[in-house]
Amino acid sequence: MNDISVLWVPWVTGFLVLMTHVPLGEQVLQRGIVFIDLAIAQVAALGVLMAGTLIDDHHWSWPAGSLAALGGAALVAWLSERWPERREALIGLVYIAAAAVAVLWVSADPHGHQKLSAMLAGDVLWVNWQDLLPLSIASVTVLLLQSFRPQLLSRTWAFYPCFAILVSLSVPLLGLYLVFASLIVPALSVAHRNGSSSRWLAVGLGSAGYALGLLASLWLDLPSGPSIVLTLMLTGLLTATGSPALAKQR
Repeated sequence: MNDISVLWVPWVTGFLVLMTHVPLGEQVLQRGIVFIDLAIAQVAALGVLMAGTLIDDHHWSWPAGSLAALGGAALVAWLSERWPERREALIGLVYIAAAAVAVLWVSADPHGHQKLSAMLAGDVLWVNWQDLLPLSIASVTVLLLQSFRPQLLSRTWAFYPCFAILVSLSVPLLGLYLVFASLIVPALSVAHRNGSSSRWLAVGLGSAGYALGLLASLWLDLPSGPSIVLTLMLTGLLTATGSPALAKQR
């Protein structure tokens, strides 16, 4: 199947994620808490896995993931405030603990391996418009709030809840690996640039990475999540190494 039209919804999903994850990624880099995405995403994934086992209704998966992610964000915020000099190590431990609990939780499930793999690698090719509804509502809400209060995400009280909800809604659609790459790669690749245009450059860069990864996935019959992760990293590397500022430093 090489019908490019099937890539439209997955690409829109990626663009929607990038619109909110790029400013979140900027905050993550500024705060020096890179592991926070992995930790909160893993906690959200754990919530989704538990809900899928306890409640035989997939409509409850995203509320369960969001509630778990909010709890994880509260824990991370408390750890960062209580032990700021050790926050990266502690956030990493939150991730490992949530991952270990997830493995134990699905260990007796005959489809446990597939569920864990889906949460990690994801398959955005299978996303439909209905799946996008919760993420769309949350993304538009955050973007509108930002338009009225541009410094909203720089406030700790707003950053952690927004981060938790958006990441928890993205992980079931994209998988943990792709969510982390969407958060970090575009923001990191333009971190050396100044001005408001850098954010749009990051979104454009990420959108190009998504398009290339989706095309590679379709034409080469490869898993979509890992393919997009690698194309995002490639476009990010080309952008960063092609920077005039970095060229002068070399």
